[in-house]
Amino acid sequence: MTNVFATDLMKDKVVLVTGAAGGVGGAVADLLCSLGAKLVLTDIQQEALQAKAELLGATPMCLNLGEADAAERLMQLALETHGRLDGLANCAGVWVEGASEHASETDWQRCIDINLKAVFFMCSRAIPALKKSHGAIVNISSDAGVVGNAGAAIYCASKGGVGLLTKALARELASDGVRVNALCPSDIFSPMLSFQAERYGNGNPEAYLQNLLAHYPQGKNARFLSPQEVAQHVVWLLSSACEGVTGAQVMLDFGLTAGY
Repeated sequence: MTNVFATDLMKDKVVLVTGAAGGVGGAVADLLCSLGAKLVLTDIQQEALQAKAELLGATPMCLNLGEADAAERLMQLALETHGRLDGLANCAGVWVEGASEHASETDWQRCIDINLKAVFFMCSRAIPALKKSHGAIVNISSDAGVVGNAGAAIYCASKGGVGLLTKALARELASDGVRVNALCPSDIFSPMLSFQAERYGNGNPEAYLQNLLAHYPQGKNARFLSPQEVAQHVVWLLSSACEGVTGAQVMLDFGLTAGY
């Protein structure tokens, strides 16, 4: 995919990326590295994270972001390593679906812990450093954080929370020169989507994927986003090219939610 960043907007910027071992987080890390950023990466998949960090010359830390003190440890690592923080990309996420009447507390807690609680504490602990650098935060939300999806109430609740959290933080931090935005992509051809199809596809993952595409307004030309496409929008929102954009829920969904 063509790199739309022809300038050095991210050169020498220090950015912390969650969910960086693969998928969207991995693509964000790749693009930032290619633009000259200095990276601190985290993921729960230790081997994949280490491989990514070695490839990009980044600083890794394997953590469970569902524990609030993980954010403090990551901020300490970033500041000890680089002395500053210019950007935070919250890309880690998990998917849960199924009839709400059969949902378990475990389903609820895992999804909320990673998709919402971790995002809040990562933002919270990054604020002091970002105030000093007048930096930016990008939170990955979802089209499902803007409109309801049947059979995905827990996931929708987690991503809907990310959207309003983003707006609240944007208002809170605007006077300090810190921007906070949410990117709301539709389905992404990533390991998480493959997991969805395998786990919830009733033995027919291809039919599951085709059913998702059937809801897109492009009809027979519908397709999934690539992690690289999403990464370009994340980095665009992190960069000073978006100086006037804060508190936004940026839709990246082929018009999927436009009719609501």
